[in-house]
Formats: sequence, structure tokens, C-alpha cells
Amino acid sequence: MDKFVKLTGVAAPLPVVNIDTDMIIPKDYLKTIKRTGLGKGLFAEARYNEDGSVNESFVLNKPAYQNATILVAGDNFGCGSSREHAPWALLDFGIRCVISTSFADIFYNNCFKNGILPIVVSQEDLDKLMDDASRGSNAILTVDLEAQEITGPDGGRIGFEIDAFRRHCLLNGLDDIGLTLEKAPAIDSFEKQTAASRPWA
Repeated sequence: MDKFVKLTGVAAPLPVVNIDTDMIIPKDYLKTIKRTGLGKGLFAEARYNEDGSVNESFVLNKPAYQNATILVAGDNFGCGSSREHAPWALLDFGIRCVISTSFADIFYNNCFKNGILPIVVSQEDLDKLMDDASRGSNAILTVDLEAQEITGPDGGRIGFEIDAFRRHCLLNGLDDIGLTLEKAPAIDSFEKQTAASRPWA
């Protein structure tokens, strides 16, 4: 998993509440267990018209936001079914950070396991960030995980809270496998001691 230390990029505004995982990645894209290639299906029902053509009015299709790496969204982001394809699709598109006033628990946890930083802010701060994100090509935010701070295009700063363990995992690029591998010396030592004390096992 890629480390998340500091991210500077375009922030796309998506002022919609209760964005569920089916909206993030429709069920038609759940046939694969690969984490790559799902970016094309991200918000597919909003990004494309019924005939398959691009919906130019959707924010991520607008030229200024096609390379967005940060999403500023409405309350209760990621609700609905617990599909891990949702963070996979965001990551494959290039989104590394989602900012909202609240997240569904399972989606929130899945983000950390896939290298995405979900940030919870107050409604007042979200309104400021949504305004920043509405500036098109000037909608540049910097998210500093070490300092736990978001810096807007005008230099304004907003602090955020995050669980210390989850922060450690993102800063060091540790998913569940990576966390296990950190304990490899202790695991090896235990196995050797067990084999020596129980040679018949």
C-alpha cells in the first residue's frame, strides 16, 4: 500500500448527502475481484448518460476536475452495502482523500485498508472546503497527515482529528498484510521456539 504523508491536488466538490456505495460503484462492476480497472466505473450512473456518452455536467467529467485527487462530499458518505469495490474504484480513479462531515463505518474502515484518507470535519469547515473546491482549476488543497491539517488555496488552514493507529498505518503504507509482516521477526522466533519445544508437532 502506498504511503500517505502529504497530498497536494485538485479537490472536486460533490455536495450530495447520503452518497451510497452503489452510487460510488454500481453493481454491474462487482464481477471482478481485481482492485484495478474500476476507476472507469466510479460514479458511472452519474458520469455517463444512458447511451454511454459522457455526461459533461458531472463534476469529475469537467476539465478542471478530471485529475482530482481529493473529493469534498456531503454528509454520510459511503453508506449502503459494504462493498470494498467502492474504495477500490476511488483509488483507481486517483482519489486519495475524501472529506465529509460523516462516513458510514464500514466504508470508513475500508478506506484506511486501501490507502485512502477519509477526513471528518465540521459542517462549517466543510462549507469552507466546498467553496474552495468550487474554484475549478484553482481548487488546490494540501492535506498534511503528519500535521493533521488541510491548507486551502488562499492559505487558510483547517485541523482534523484521526485515530493514532490509523494515522500510523497510512503514514507507513501498512495494510493488514503489512502490519503482519512488521511482526515477522517475532513470528519467526515463536515458530522456532515451538518447533524446538514440540519436535513431534
